[in-house]
Formats: sequence, C-alpha cells, structure tokens
Amino acid sequence: MDYRVQFDFSVEFTNGGGIQGQDFRLDIAEDDIADEVLVEYIVQDMRLLMVGKVRILNKTIIQEKHKRKPIDSDLLSQRKYIDLSHTIHDGLITHKGLPAPLICDYLSREKSKKYYAEGTNFQIGKIEMITNTGTYLDCPFHRYEDGKDLSQIQLQQLVDLDGIVVSVDYKVTKEIHADYFRNLELRGRAVLVHTGWDTFWNKENYLVDHPYLTEDAAQYLADCGVKLVGIDSMNIDDTRGNTRPVHSALLGQEILIVEHLCNLGKLPKEGFTFTAVPPKWLGVGTFPVRAFAKLD
Repeated sequence: MDYRVQFDFSVEFTNGGGIQGQDFRLDIAEDDIADEVLVEYIVQDMRLLMVGKVRILNKTIIQEKHKRKPIDSDLLSQRKYIDLSHTIHDGLITHKGLPAPLICDYLSREKSKKYYAEGTNFQIGKIEMITNTGTYLDCPFHRYEDGKDLSQIQLQQLVDLDGIVVSVDYKVTKEIHADYFRNLELRGRAVLVHTGWDTFWNKENYLVDHPYLTEDAAQYLADCGVKLVGIDSMNIDDTRGNTRPVHSALLGQEILIVEHLCNLGKLPKEGFTFTAVPPKWLGVGTFPVRAFAKLD
C-alpha cells in the first residue's frame, strides 16, 4: 500500500521575505512522517538558503500510488554519524574490582522549586566515579608520570581522524598480533579493532578472557605512525598478567587509546572519520568520551 503526504508550508528567510506552498504531495515510505523531515526535504530539495522559521500546515496522509521514490528520512536528516560509545549509568561495572559510578541528584527538581517561579524547576546532577568508566580515552599521563595529560592533548589528535577498521573476530582468535595490520594504509589514522566483543557488554563474561593486541602489534602500529588505536573489548592489553606492553608502547609514542568501543560492525572498513573528545582535565590521564564516526 502506497502513502503520500499532502501539506501546505510557509518559509521565512533571515534576510527578509518568504515563500509559501499549497497542497504539496510527496511520496512517503510509511503512513506517517514528522514535520521536521518535511522541513528538511523542502530546504534541501528547493536548495533554499538563509532559511528562518518554517511552518508545515494542514498535513494529511492519503493512500495514493507513488510517483517517485519515497522520501528517505535518514538521508534527509543527514544521519551520517555512528555512535561508538556505551551508555554510562548508575551502578555500571566497567572493570572487575573497580567501583561503579554513582549518579544522583545534587539538587532535585522538587527541591529546586523553592528557588524559582511557579512552573520553573531544574535538576543539577552529581556524579561520583573513577576515570576508567564506560568508553574512555587513555593519554600518555595514564601510563607515564611525565606524559601529557588530557589538558595537553590537542583537538587535532581527537577530532575527525581518518579512520580504518581492522576486523578480527573473537571467535577466531583473541590474540591480535602484528600480521593483522600488515598491507594496510595506517600512517596518521585512527585504527579501530573490531572483535565483536562488545556484544557481551555489561555481562559477566565481558570482563574476562577478552580479545587484546600483542606487544608486536602495538610496536608495529607505533612504527607505522598511527594517531590512535581503539578496540571494542575490555582492554587493549592482555590483563591476565601484570604487564601492559601495548599501553606502554602506544602511550610512550603519544598514540592515544580508546577502549570499550561498540558498534564497530556498523562501519565500513574505510571512508569515515573518528572522533573521541574527553573534557580538558588537568592531571588526569583517562576519561570517558563520546566516541563516534562520521561517514563520508
């Protein structure tokens, strides 16, 4: 069954003037469509510039045969971003033996009412947590006392890095050595290691016997001049021992590390940029990030 949307619209321009349209009909994929999607369609399809307020009026859905390809709301909203971060919630265990975050009200909405006019209230939250929580970034200070902390990491080391995904299924091996990275264009890139281990996130087995890079892999990546290495497992190092050769090799060369990534399977091998930005903390070497990819 085909659906079409019929509507009027008005557009105001920021430099004055405006346009109107009546009884527009567009093919849609389902039996409803949000006003915001129609606004994006109008602006993009008509190539309008300096657009101010847009109104969608008298919208109705009708059953009528399609005349062209239905509107793709994902493309209209320019959904080119893939979220690669886990959600942090109260009580989340990221590492066995380390405390979960405490997330609560510092000032609740109810208590805030006495400070504001009737009908106005706010919430101020309070978070108590260790820095190794959720999806986080390690910088040199995490491993080395004289290494750069988060306040010294430049934005160009964190934002819109040319990315490449290297897939090594945890069902095949959990030991990821240098050979998996050979014959690849690596220099200056964010290398994201997709193992599929994130499927166990927030489960007991996520915290043990996880995929990891070997020391020779870390040294190879460092020699190739990568900017950042990320992985979708509990740690980039083998945590069964008390040495951390991968952290040592990468952070020693000021190559940043992001652990506990997710959704790497949604990315192409290449053709995207990677961003992971923590707050600008002085004296801190690790902190949660909102990591994401932007598709080309």
